[in-house]
Amino acid sequence: MPSFDIVSKTELSEVDNALDGITREISTRFDFKDTKCSITRAEQIITIAADDKMRLAQIQDLLRVYFTRRKLDPGALDFSKTPEKASGDAVRHNITVLEGLDQTLAKKLVKEIKDAKLKVQASIQGDELRVTGKKRDDLQDAIAAIKALKIEQPLQFVNFRD
Repeated sequence: MPSFDIVSKTELSEVDNALDGITREISTRFDFKDTKCSITRAEQIITIAADDKMRLAQIQDLLRVYFTRRKLDPGALDFSKTPEKASGDAVRHNITVLEGLDQTLAKKLVKEIKDAKLKVQASIQGDELRVTGKKRDDLQDAIAAIKALKIEQPLQFVNFRD
């Protein structure tokens, strides 16, 4: 029986390469001269430390640009947490790199697949979603239906088997 998996993965080595590029650009740009701006990653959290909100916004824009250059989807970045004050006028912002399907998104995808009245079954397996059907065309219709949803988090369709 044909099947495929829906996953959301971000290549952390490419994230590190993007952060290295940003660090190099911060060290060479004239408008960042004599500032204490930095960007670091620990597990899934990217921490931006900047002297003021203007420089924080510039580094956030650089982050989006470098993600695109490294062929990563900027939608994998969760900017939902508000920047917090550090010492003096400095600000710090923790950005989460989204990886894996959380339960609410997985349930939403299962519901959308069922509402589309396709002849496929979707089941949640940890942080991924497995979709099975009798015909390959039904699975391709399910992929098209999910792509039409315009979900912020990047999704990959992997492990397609006949």
